[in-house]
Amino acid sequence: MSHVIDYYFAPVSPWAYLGHARFGAIARAAGATVRVRPVHINAVFAVSGGLPLARRPAQRQAYRLVELQRFSRHLGVPMNLNPRHFPVPPELAAKLIVAVALHDGDEAAMRLAGAVFAAVWTQERDISKPAVLSQLLDECGLNADRSVLAQQQPVDAQLDENTRLAIEAQVFGSPSYVLNGEIFWGQDRLDFLREALAA
Repeated sequence: MSHVIDYYFAPVSPWAYLGHARFGAIARAAGATVRVRPVHINAVFAVSGGLPLARRPAQRQAYRLVELQRFSRHLGVPMNLNPRHFPVPPELAAKLIVAVALHDGDEAAMRLAGAVFAAVWTQERDISKPAVLSQLLDECGLNADRSVLAQQQPVDAQLDENTRLAIEAQVFGSPSYVLNGEIFWGQDRLDFLREALAA
């Protein structure tokens, strides 16, 4: 029986960016199905004790940059530690990824999510801008009308449902990979996820 992994993330998450390609490769190698579930991350934080970056203590913010640089080098994943367009509101990007998941499937949504992450963390593009998101759709070979569908009620409802499911699963940060009810939080837990898929 094929494994199913629920992939919870915020479209602006640097940690989700660092793990995204590797996660996709692990899932494919295991023949696992990925359900792409962007969330309202601040709603997740609100019930789990997390804080938006700007509200974290200075020493935590400083150490975050150290760890991002370490992992970028360790993984060989290029990254701008201080991108021009971060933080920006992630809702439009989250809705677009949801719209693609609903209408084109999770594999297409994985491609778009990867393009969104790269736009923020390597390309200095503002993913809160509709024009940028339209460009990303085109670059991923996806239908331009997904931008229209992203503004409709079914997508809002699905994004809210993703957030509810994340909270119900006791997710508290981005990225979180949930397999058979077990949470693997953070791209640095992907080796554990691989082991669980092989078990």
